Amino acid sequence: MAEQKEQEKGKMTVEEAGHKGGERTAETHGREFYQQIGHKGGERTAETHGREFYQQIGHKGGQKVRELIEKAEEKREEKGY
Repeated sequence: MAEQKEQEKGKMTVEEAGHKGGERTAETHGREFYQQIGHKGGERTAETHGREFYQQIGHKGGQKVRELIEKAEEKREEKGY
């Protein structure tokens, strides 16, 4: 109810503002901008967290993929595929 009143007054939520800002940034700066800031962020993360950090997140990602594959296989078996 409170959100509706704010919407009626022309205000937007933080989420809406962030989404709108992200779209505008993509329009004005393009793909290369995101590649550059992603590269800079990766370099900074490597400097502050080190190699072990990347090994840990890689391991976690591999575990998640393995879990998803297992779930998909279970569902296929349940459906008789």
